[in-house]
Amino acid sequence: QVQLVESGGGSVQAGGSLRLSCVASGLSSINNCRAWFRQAAGKEREVGALINTASGGIGGGTGYADTVKARFTISQDIARNTIYLQMNSLKPEDSATYYCATGYGRVGCDGAPSRYNYWGQGTQVTVSS
Repeated sequence: QVQLVESGGGSVQAGGSLRLSCVASGLSSINNCRAWFRQAAGKEREVGALINTASGGIGGGTGYADTVKARFTISQDIARNTIYLQMNSLKPEDSATYYCATGYGRVGCDGAPSRYNYWGQGTQVTVSS
């Protein structure tokens, strides 16, 4: 049984930082796409950052939404089967529930929610101005 458990959310003032973690268990190595999505109240779920774990290394093959580029960094710890999202220079508009997700991409990974078949329960991030 696949399980994704997120942690690290919380409340922070604008300009601050948070680091989210997502530990996976029961995951097949075929699930090479791992991503952080977020969903704010009344808005659609959107991808923030993704990583292709098959690309290897701490950085893997990564991608970012324009809204978080240069502020957020996704990384992986292969030995711990964990991905991280380092969030710096946080803004009030970053406030949302953040979800870790995993899926399979034969030729690469993208931010379409339909690609991801396992999801965590979410962790809340609140950024105050």
